[in-house]
Amino acid sequence: MSHNAFSHTREPRETPVATASGAWRTLPLDGRFDLVYEDAAGAWSNRSLAARELKLGPGRTLLGGIDARRGGYRGFRVDRIRRLVDGATGERIETGILDRLLGRAEAQRRAHATRIRRQARVRRGAARAGAAELIS
Repeated sequence: MSHNAFSHTREPRETPVATASGAWRTLPLDGRFDLVYEDAAGAWSNRSLAARELKLGPGRTLLGGIDARRGGYRGFRVDRIRRLVDGATGERIETGILDRLLGRAEAQRRAHATRIRRQARVRRGAARAGAAELIS
């Protein structure tokens, strides 16, 4: 058989599919933190961060937010954060930083879900009251 521009000479390529193990997961996180951070070169610096999210990925976790020193969004590897001071409570954390951040993100998620459920109940109650007035 002769091959031309219309014949297939090779098998179709499979497109890569992102696996669950390679996917990043983003958790909303609000708060102000002062942190001591060690960069890739080993230099330590003090940073003030208005946190926005915690990104969990394959092999690393990033704390993302607005860095007051740089004036823009930055991501900091949690394994390189040497000290974290919570701006709201003044609590100083030097060990278990990732666990504390995950716990805080989860607590904020629960509080947000509770607030949404409460608002939905209020709206349903108001809708029922409005429907009852129309009927009577």
